[in-house]
Amino acid sequence: MRLVWRVLRGVESRADLAERLGGGAASAPGALWLHAASNGELASARPLIEALLRRAPGRRLLITTNTLTARALAQGWAELRIEARLAPLDARWMLTRFLARHRPAALIVVENELWPNRLVMAQARGVPVFAVGARISARSARRWRKIGLGRRMMRALTALSAQDPASEAEFRALGLPAKRCLPRLNLKTAVAAPAPAEVLEWPRAATVLAASTHAGEEVLILRAFARARAARPGLRLILAPRHPRRAAEVAGAIRAAGLAFAQRSAGEPPEAPVYLADTMGEMANWYASAGICIIGGTFAPKGGHTPFEPAAYGCALVHGPSVENHAEAFGALDAAGGAWAVAPEALGPRLIELDARQQATLARAASAALAALGSHDGPNALAREILEKI
Repeated sequence: MRLVWRVLRGVESRADLAERLGGGAASAPGALWLHAASNGELASARPLIEALLRRAPGRRLLITTNTLTARALAQGWAELRIEARLAPLDARWMLTRFLARHRPAALIVVENELWPNRLVMAQARGVPVFAVGARISARSARRWRKIGLGRRMMRALTALSAQDPASEAEFRALGLPAKRCLPRLNLKTAVAAPAPAEVLEWPRAATVLAASTHAGEEVLILRAFARARAARPGLRLILAPRHPRRAAEVAGAIRAAGLAFAQRSAGEPPEAPVYLADTMGEMANWYASAGICIIGGTFAPKGGHTPFEPAAYGCALVHGPSVENHAEAFGALDAAGGAWAVAPEALGPRLIELDARQQATLARAASAALAALGSHDGPNALAREILEKI
């Protein structure tokens, strides 16, 4: 019913709904089906996508995503061998329809898009199934074991490349044989930072970015920012919620904090202390504009968003306690002095401390710590392993 309501409200078209129900135009049979949830996951998979296309010049790629913006991102690459669709929901009749319509040669899922029907039904039809950059928290693994889902899903996998050692250990404990483990790869370590289209004319060392925030985080961050700004009057804040549809809610929180703000989606000039960056596809602009980045999803129980992207732009990284989505990366950053792990109540004072010299020190340490985790040849090697198993 929610999907029908989105069509009635004009958020999605009838054609979009058809794709989510497993319909829409059929792609050429024999394509590699790659599924990524949204923009971040798809962008991180691009080096792997390019490696697959380069190593298999006769293959086509069918990319599915959960969001309209990610589908548009894939379409915007203008690669003739790529077709992009919205992903079918994880229901048996929709997947039956999708698999019959597209007849893919293999399924490649990115990060934690491990949906039981999708994996099991593909495997049952003889379609090899690969998980790349796969991650799972200890809590999710316990839930999978409790409901008896883990072993069934692990049997459906042809091979899995985990994002980090902890995730690989959890997948092994769920029943994934060692011989099905591919070399570990965090896809985000191989992504080149895109050039910003625009940089705010604010002093970078006095600009804080709260990147990809969730409900509950904005109030905390605004309170800390107001406290820091009382001591550093030139301090500015770019507030970029994870979901721009929450813009009205976030705007209300800014007003409640007693702070003046400008709104990106309204085309307002960034002349107030707070800039509400409530648009999609512009994070490169905000990373390049800010000397300090508060990483969203770390002050709410969301597991934390990627530290790789802000580090690539030389931001000083600040995060809260919820970091399990990128535990290895945050552990390396904290150990190397490349990020500050901050308790919620200490966020304001820490923003006061982070001057230009401290920011530069953190940024250098972050770059070195994250470089040690990654291998730029990883996507190419992973593409070779996948193609050999198809």
